Amino acid sequence: MLLSLILIPFISAILSFLITNNSLRRLLLVISPIIHFILVLLIYFTQISSGNIPELQGGWISLDPLGFFFLAITSALFMVTSFYAIGYLKKENKGAKKDFESKYLFYNAPEAIFTGCLFLFLGTMTLVTVSQHFGLLWVAVEATTLATAPLIYFHRHHRSLEATWKYLLICSVGIALALLGNFFLAVASIKATPHLIVSDLLNNAEKLNILWLKTAFIFIFVGYGTKMGLAPFHTWLPDAHSESPSLVSALLSGTLLNCAFLAILRMHQIFVAAGIETFSQELFIIFGLLSMFVAAVFIIGQTDYKRMLAYSSIEHMGIISLGVGLGGIGIFGALLHALNHSFTKSMLFLVAGNILSHIKTKSIIDIKGIAKTLPVSGFLWVAGGLAITGSPPFGMFISKFTILKASITNGNWIITSVFLFLLIAIFTGFTQIIFKMSQGHGKNIEAKEDKLSIIPPVILCIVIFILGIMLPDELEKIIKSAQIILEGQK
Repeated sequence: MLLSLILIPFISAILSFLITNNSLRRLLLVISPIIHFILVLLIYFTQISSGNIPELQGGWISLDPLGFFFLAITSALFMVTSFYAIGYLKKENKGAKKDFESKYLFYNAPEAIFTGCLFLFLGTMTLVTVSQHFGLLWVAVEATTLATAPLIYFHRHHRSLEATWKYLLICSVGIALALLGNFFLAVASIKATPHLIVSDLLNNAEKLNILWLKTAFIFIFVGYGTKMGLAPFHTWLPDAHSESPSLVSALLSGTLLNCAFLAILRMHQIFVAAGIETFSQELFIIFGLLSMFVAAVFIIGQTDYKRMLAYSSIEHMGIISLGVGLGGIGIFGALLHALNHSFTKSMLFLVAGNILSHIKTKSIIDIKGIAKTLPVSGFLWVAGGLAITGSPPFGMFISKFTILKASITNGNWIITSVFLFLLIAIFTGFTQIIFKMSQGHGKNIEAKEDKLSIIPPVILCIVIFILGIMLPDELEKIIKSAQIILEGQK
């Protein structure tokens, strides 16, 4: 079953390139993610929930509760977004220029490339979540870069080209640093184990060379932190998120950043087992607060609403990093925050796509009155803006409060004060923009909101609302199981 979970997206990608009929390809784009999500649920309820961890290739591939948590988020978001993609591709196909049509065998339009790369993206992210060998994990993370580059360049605009090259260049440097980190980890484990499999390293953590281990963590943290969007390694993220199709931005922010974070957490597990987690926790806290600060500076007074959402992603990666650094209940809050951020930010990017589709501009100062012009999208835009800034009754309020509680419990008053100050600053800047765009009288346009562009963000909005008023028992169990792994408990 685990092998099928990995293979389905890659097989779907091949079929997407081979199929010449757009309708069949779009049908595949809906059916395959549904099957993928059903398989994820089956694996959980038949194996993981009862304590059985599915494993392949001698432990190289395995789905523990931590990996499952991020896989479930990825699969669920991809499934919801796939419905949005159908409507998006229909609109794009109507306005597609013949100059963009590929003349290579099997390709009849850019849609084939776009759909195929979406499936490759899902496949590589799935591989990240199940990879237990640091070498395979590195390959999987790098593969996500290659799979997403054509998606960022989909519009073939000069700004898209610039964003794509920046994405490839900066993330490639980051992934090269992570590779050096793997080499240093291999040196650190010479006397412990010949394999860079997480379970082997955890079982022999006391034999690891501490100096080389710390060096490895620094390189891995910077390398994967670049892909995660932590400041000051974040410089690719605002351009890539801003210039990508909105559904791609939703997946980049809601799933890709989580995958990079998971790669760092795998290394953190080893530090906990070796009893030197203070070193990694301090880095999490420092770069977490730095990311929040950078995000606050660029959100206040921002003039491009998609770039605003991109900087918000940097902020929330910082909050998640801070939660892990604080430890204890902060880890639970960080994982819950990762879940809330993924659904909330994806919803906002999908709504941003609706706004851009109708009003044809990303300039904040040129947009007013979307609550009247686009009533459903306008409502979702305000709701999402309040949710992403941590306002009740949405789920992000609970996760932010949990991380704040962890900081207060630990007696970290300086961290607590800085955290609160940055949250207030970002709340002020973000909500000011959201309400400016929503209120007033905008341009008179004929706006007919398509169901396929409305239903997915509505579903995500309902989810984050439910997470704000209750946490389902099974979901709490999953998060606590992942927390236990990060705390090094058996």
